[in-house]
Amino acid sequence: MKWITREQIRIDRVSSAWLIKKFVDPAAEFLFAPRMEVMPRAQAENAIPFHVPDAELGQRDGKTAFDAILAKYNLTDPVLLLMADMVRAADRRLSEPAEGAGIAAMSHGFAAMGLPDDQVLALQIPMWEALYHFCRTKVKT
Repeated sequence: MKWITREQIRIDRVSSAWLIKKFVDPAAEFLFAPRMEVMPRAQAENAIPFHVPDAELGQRDGKTAFDAILAKYNLTDPVLLLMADMVRAADRRLSEPAEGAGIAAMSHGFAAMGLPDDQVLALQIPMWEALYHFCRTKVKT
């Protein structure tokens, strides 16, 4: 399936793409477009939009797209819920959990490299996989 989000991906969009690929659609193909082009292109490409206004899998009420994906696909693993707290902290610049600050710094650092979005995603996937395993040790599932 195709999935689409805004270009210049950072925290929530990258973490959401990782979540989709790992737990929802292992064959996911990601597309990136300017903000105003995401919804029309989603329709034209038969792609699922995420992290954009008016998308089912968007940010609402202080929640991230990562949260929306967890809810839509009934992903209730405590490890993923802990990661959602960290994504929210990074995306909203909250002080807790403390890991959010590190996630934000890494994500913005990747963005500052000026790479194409597909490269940014490919480079960050191992970071999110490592965070998932770190969270597993904290939750002890």
